[in-house]
Amino acid sequence: MVSNFHLPPMGFGPGSQPEDEDAQLEYMQLPSGMRTYSAHMPDIDDPSSVTPALKTLADVAKACEAAAQGGMASFDLSHLDAENRALIAETMGQGEVAMKIRGIPALAVQESVFAGVWMIAGSGVDKIEVGPVPSAALSRAFEPFRKAEGKTHPRGPGVVNAPALMAELEDKSGSFMGGEPHVVNLTLLPHTEEDLVWLDAAAGEGAVTILSRGYGNCRVTATALPHVWRVQFFNSMDTLILDTFEVTTMPEVAIAAKEDLVDSAERIVEVLEAIR
Repeated sequence: MVSNFHLPPMGFGPGSQPEDEDAQLEYMQLPSGMRTYSAHMPDIDDPSSVTPALKTLADVAKACEAAAQGGMASFDLSHLDAENRALIAETMGQGEVAMKIRGIPALAVQESVFAGVWMIAGSGVDKIEVGPVPSAALSRAFEPFRKAEGKTHPRGPGVVNAPALMAELEDKSGSFMGGEPHVVNLTLLPHTEEDLVWLDAAAGEGAVTILSRGYGNCRVTATALPHVWRVQFFNSMDTLILDTFEVTTMPEVAIAAKEDLVDSAERIVEVLEAIR
């Protein structure tokens, strides 16, 4: 007669493994060193000499409040003299997000320490933009820097799952009308190195590259497919820990939230009061 009771296989369960009192669990290094805001109060001997800069900062604070309700604003800095421009630079500092925007003119974007306040520089361009994300990062994003070869791109040895993923991305790109992002998480899906190389060629590269250093490092790259972004998270050891494609207008990691803009308005006013 065969019993319905079966002993568990050897080598499994509590007490089945040799104990080592000195052994320690080893975990993958996670992001660390989160950047936090610390107020910097410029030291001004004569506030009357920097009146234009103070007015610009006051206008930026008001623009932050308006942007929290959906508006955007731009402030040209090219008319400021060296002293006033230096005060703007000192007050703005450098925040978590930087962008490179290809095109004419090419633009370097640096978020200030006030979330949603962006310093933008390029040939003939020196300005502040206030809003969730710089306008050029949206309007130029998918202009091809390296064209998308698409799902018909020749497949070499080792390309296994990438064509199916590309077909999904092209479908979601073509049908995207706003709303929740569609995410393809490469970290959780089986793929080969050849798959990644093929996907990179098939998706191409757009005009915008973003680096966010808020918690670890996040690199966001526009592809040459409309609304398709490559979003990669790295830990403090520069090890890739999350690799995704997002079909969306702009990945959330690069966007200043409404609450951030309201907070920025309040903090700029605090700095102005301290200077005056």
